[in-house]
Amino acid sequence: MKRDQKLSGILHVLLHMSAQKAPVTSEVLAKAMETNPVVIRRILAGLRKQGYVRSEKGHGGGWSLARDLSEISLRDIYDALGSPALIAIGNRSENPACLIEQAVNKALDQVIDEAETLILNRLGNVTLAMLSEDFTTRLRDCRAPHHPEINHESK
Repeated sequence: MKRDQKLSGILHVLLHMSAQKAPVTSEVLAKAMETNPVVIRRILAGLRKQGYVRSEKGHGGGWSLARDLSEISLRDIYDALGSPALIAIGNRSENPACLIEQAVNKALDQVIDEAETLILNRLGNVTLAMLSEDFTTRLRDCRAPHHPEINHESK
């Protein structure tokens, strides 16, 4: 099953941005994410409208965070991305005539609703500051400098 990777990807981008003292260009971020700069600009433009990032044009310009990491939860970014589906399973049909399928739908709907509530609550309790702290610990433990244009793989 193909999973939606947009949330994971944008969190990665935001943490790369937070680790830099100056704005980061779409090109540098795209290289770190192994994608096209247009993809980065499109996603970040949506986050700019929500007030999470800002951009500066010209020499020395690029993207930077508009808010402190402790003020941004994973739920905030999830919502800013348009609240993509959290769970890939669903009902075969929404309004079945079959009584068995109605029973199946009711059970699945309840389980899915409970699972989504749990996931959304957890996303709301995790901030980008928490992710950044984890990254900083990992980086310190491997004693490697941070370069946003490279992948940070553990050895």
